[in-house]
Amino acid sequence: MICLRAIPSPRLHLPLLRRLRRPSAAAMSSSTTSPAIAAPIEHFVLIKVRPEAAASGAAAAMVSSLQALSALVPGLAYIHAGPVLRLRSPAAEALGPTHLLHSRYAAKPDLAAYAAHPAHVAAVQAHVAPNALDATAVDWVNAADLPSPVAPGAAVRLTLAKVRDGVEVARLVEEVREATRAAAGVGEGAARVSFGENFSPARAKGFQFGMVAVFGSVEELDAVEGDAKVEQAKAALRPLLDEVMVLDFVVDAPAAAASL
Repeated sequence: MICLRAIPSPRLHLPLLRRLRRPSAAAMSSSTTSPAIAAPIEHFVLIKVRPEAAASGAAAAMVSSLQALSALVPGLAYIHAGPVLRLRSPAAEALGPTHLLHSRYAAKPDLAAYAAHPAHVAAVQAHVAPNALDATAVDWVNAADLPSPVAPGAAVRLTLAKVRDGVEVARLVEEVREATRAAAGVGEGAARVSFGENFSPARAKGFQFGMVAVFGSVEELDAVEGDAKVEQAKAALRPLLDEVMVLDFVVDAPAAAASL
């Protein structure tokens, strides 16, 4: 297990507070877009692959085997596997993930069925286990007011957090909910976000909270850096946090995938 160093002044990245374009009805109904489930079960696995796996093409084969599960596992509403675009915090750099898997489910039993499905077990045994130096996994039920559909080409920021001693995770969830409502509003123009308390601590390395913010492109994600509302929200949440891990990835990015 990688030892994550403490961060004296943790920063929760909240690009989600920027007003983004509401996804169109066509985009939300597209077969290549994650279904707009009202309260999806989010599942993330961060994988640090062996350098030789990236060089030999084994990492690319791992990604392909995980992506193929979309046609093999019932109840799997959405899945993306691919490389990490960039690590955005000291905790992310210490953890060192190079790849990740993101999947969604309508209910917890669907996630349990996916974990036990022979196709998933086979992919893990044949491609993930031999090529991974380390893995971190978190799961949460989306506590946001709106779904956060993900389309090809989207840029996604993942934030995992540990709360300070004496702080309830439920309080952080509520504070983030109120911050997103206040800054972005609910309804037309609301940001596409998902966040909640991690309910699978066994492989989470102490991370208790997860959040994703979905943008139409990397340019849209980068445009929110330094936004006044974002900085205000960070300042309000910082006293609750002990350690924060932030990374970005792009969904179905051919150029990135080809470089594996």
